[in-house]
Amino acid sequence: MTWPTVLGVDGCRGGWVGVRLGGCAPAALAAPTIAELVAAAGPDLSCVGIDMPIGLPDDGPRAAEGLVRALLGARRATVFSTLVRAAYTAPSYAEGQVVQRRATGTGFSQQSWGLRHKILEVDTWLRTGPSVRVVEVHPETSFAVLRGEPVAAGKKTPEGRQARRAALRTAGIEPPDRPRGGVAEDDLLDACVVAWTAARVARGEARSHPEVPETFSDGWPAAIWA
Repeated sequence: MTWPTVLGVDGCRGGWVGVRLGGCAPAALAAPTIAELVAAAGPDLSCVGIDMPIGLPDDGPRAAEGLVRALLGARRATVFSTLVRAAYTAPSYAEGQVVQRRATGTGFSQQSWGLRHKILEVDTWLRTGPSVRVVEVHPETSFAVLRGEPVAAGKKTPEGRQARRAALRTAGIEPPDRPRGGVAEDDLLDACVVAWTAARVARGEARSHPEVPETFSDGWPAAIWA
């Protein structure tokens, strides 16, 4: 299969892992920052897909999460809610909770708070004006679209990893070897399916959730693609 030149990106313990499509075979790479990762993938990318929120709301939930939760059914818990921008920039978890509850009436988990550094890193990188199109992708949603149904088993289980590898192979993607430096197997497989979605975006085949992306004060189109 001939792929457009794209990069699928997922966060990992060592920073970021990417899978590049468009050459003879998928290639995996890792870097401590999103800027370094995209630069290492080369100047010829037509799309970068990334498993991080793009477009942070000001005063309420985003439509994107609700739409893909409905698509995932029993796997809906894999979709984290995006916090309001002011909560991510709060100096502490406790102060972030106050800001989030004031804006939305609900709080958030420590796991959601733990993503803030990477979310703000992506937000800052986007402000540098990368020359490539960048879209938000949720791997579990992409696997559900690829398979025609969600993967029932968790991504960290042997059954879940096997099901995800099998789905990628049906799409013509043989997962490459993992790079060193804090990249888990589920990180690599997520980056692979994000790359698959980025290729669909480049070809005009992917669907945006919502169909018309929302726009908040940051100006980024907020939607999950699959």
